[in-house]
Amino acid sequence: MRQRTPSSKLRLRTRAPALLVALTLVLVACSPDDPETSTTGLDVVVTTSILGDLIRNIAGEDVTVEVLVPIGADPHDYQASSQQIAAIQSADLVVANGLFLEEGLIDVLENARADGANVLEIAPLLDPVAFGDRDRCDPTAGLAICDPHVWLDPARMADAAALIAVRLAELNQSIDWSARAEEYGDELWAADEQIATLLESVPSDNRTVVTNHDAFGFFADRYGLYVVATVFPSGSTFADPSSEWLATLVRVIDEERVGAILTETTLPTVFAEAVAAETSDDVEVVELFIGSLGEPGSGADTLIGMLLTNAERIASALGPVPS
Repeated sequence: MRQRTPSSKLRLRTRAPALLVALTLVLVACSPDDPETSTTGLDVVVTTSILGDLIRNIAGEDVTVEVLVPIGADPHDYQASSQQIAAIQSADLVVANGLFLEEGLIDVLENARADGANVLEIAPLLDPVAFGDRDRCDPTAGLAICDPHVWLDPARMADAAALIAVRLAELNQSIDWSARAEEYGDELWAADEQIATLLESVPSDNRTVVTNHDAFGFFADRYGLYVVATVFPSGSTFADPSSEWLATLVRVIDEERVGAILTETTLPTVFAEAVAAETSDDVEVVELFIGSLGEPGSGADTLIGMLLTNAERIASALGPVPS
């Protein structure tokens, strides 16, 4: 299991030239009554609700953030509207996950970049690894072999916050974005410790799981879980599993004594439930927040809340059975 320590956090700071501070104050004075207008005048477009939460924790009300993929939607196949495409073209910064996560937006983002848009793909910068064998991969290879689900590792997201702060500082130096990113990074590291504590209750012989699709590698690596198979046999979600594959999966679950099937709010659970019904032992189907944050009040409406809620549900499903 890879381990990353707090010393690996990026610590980058900027100082604000007086001229840019004065310019920012002028911009604020020009639009005091518009609640949607940021004090810096920066417009940032992000692809997922998870990245939207990350940006807002760094920027607060100082940046206007537009999220493309709605809460609860699958980022793999989302198609942008014409209005969203226009927002991408005009944004000061576009932040995407990358590594083929947003398959339906690849052409849109490439065309925007070719037209001069400021596009940052964050996942390729976060020590990406390959699906399955979990070795490092080359994000420039042009193949969907790198696991894009980096947000399930809070340590990597602390690094992501620092990298985004650097890009924001390039656009406006009147705010110490890096200090804010470091503060949020500390919150992510604290969440990392909470997750590890929650999952300590899971017995070592009950840490084997099946997931809906190959999205759980980073979380499993970090917290000592073992993914032996997936319901959707790929890192994407475009193709439904065949009946032959589902029958094979039932055998794998029985042979490996799988403790739970981890599904997602953005994907149908019908296949996982059908498999669970055919297994010899009672295998719980646990719905997690993976590709999207949850609605307000769900406990998963922030990145940190999502990670902790997932950990609580996994610990409840896999933990010791009360005597």
